[in-house]
Amino acid sequence: MPVRFPALAVFRHGQFARFVLCRFCITLSWQMLGVAVGWQVYALTHDALALGLIGLCEFLPFVLLVLLGGHVADRADRRTVLLVSWSITAVCIGGLLWVSIAQLRQVWPIYLAIVGFGATRAFWMPTIQATVPSLVPREDFPRAVSVNSTLSQVAVIAGPALGGVLYLLGPAVVFGACLALFVFAIAVALSMQARLRRADEAPRDLTGHQILQGLHYVLRQPIVLGVISLDLFAVLFGGAAALLPIFAADVLHIGPAGLGLLRSAPGVGAALTAGLLTLQPVDRHAGAVMFGGVALFGVCTLIFGLSRNVGLSLAALFLLGCGDMLSVYIRGILVQLNTPDAIRGRVSAINSMFIGTSNELGEFESGVTARWFGAVRAVLLGGALTLAVVGGWLGMFPQLRRLDRLR
Repeated sequence: MPVRFPALAVFRHGQFARFVLCRFCITLSWQMLGVAVGWQVYALTHDALALGLIGLCEFLPFVLLVLLGGHVADRADRRTVLLVSWSITAVCIGGLLWVSIAQLRQVWPIYLAIVGFGATRAFWMPTIQATVPSLVPREDFPRAVSVNSTLSQVAVIAGPALGGVLYLLGPAVVFGACLALFVFAIAVALSMQARLRRADEAPRDLTGHQILQGLHYVLRQPIVLGVISLDLFAVLFGGAAALLPIFAADVLHIGPAGLGLLRSAPGVGAALTAGLLTLQPVDRHAGAVMFGGVALFGVCTLIFGLSRNVGLSLAALFLLGCGDMLSVYIRGILVQLNTPDAIRGRVSAINSMFIGTSNELGEFESGVTARWFGAVRAVLLGGALTLAVVGGWLGMFPQLRRLDRLR
């Protein structure tokens, strides 16, 4: 029987539908946490470097453990990996809830919880990335990526806005809601099949060679290496997310609810772009589209840094999200479809490590440069460096520049 909306045909696969619901709840909670933790730390310290340390506390345990996490994703029952790591994350959120209820004024318990987030994300992030291809037929995978990205970006939109509004009632309300979302996601995961499919050739032993096999594979694939490293350096230099509390409080003067809007704006652009990609996937000139998306990301970062108008700032962040989603979409398809299932978890770990480096280490870099030069100059410097990265990668990876079709 034909499906009226072909983009929704992937929901016929029940496992995929449950998986997407879990990821939606996790992403929604994660975005709410970003608003609450960032505003709470800045309210306690009024220090740009303290905001940067949030990213560093998450990055260090993540980067130390993510290769092991990729190996576990290939070797173990992926549903069990998700359940265990999400349960530990829920305990960390419970710690933040206790800190808020007790009205502690120290920031070290917050940083300790963030270390826990980084450690658990090192396991669940590569597992999530490696799981999607096993839930749908290969021919449905590009559309599944688009649908998954669209719903994730809906959570990215709703999460910061909801977190900002709930923060007006107190940080404990936000952390309580985040905890409830994680518990619900765990319950949905329990309703899935007993085992998510693991690669038949997955290694049983734990050796340095097996753990690093994903890295060896990426280094031998110029297109995969180019697309992953482009995202790494572009977002590392161009990420302004860590400094949004400063812009909301001291530049635009719009408070925690306004901070939620600033954090939601990129998600709105990304969600609309993902929705369009679901209806009309990229079939030609994929390399040019990806480079164009990253260049748009850099230009909009510059506009945001220069803006003193709330509307213009929101528009810049909206277009920034559009450009970022183009890059994310193409990278997701290229990495997964060019990777054998037997090492997909470990390659996803390398991809996650690069993403984590660009996001969390980028937040620390933004905090340090904001301490040195001020928040506005830090964002402008980041946007300029992002455009420089695009120019450099156009020359270093001609195969990626000339890439036409994704499939």
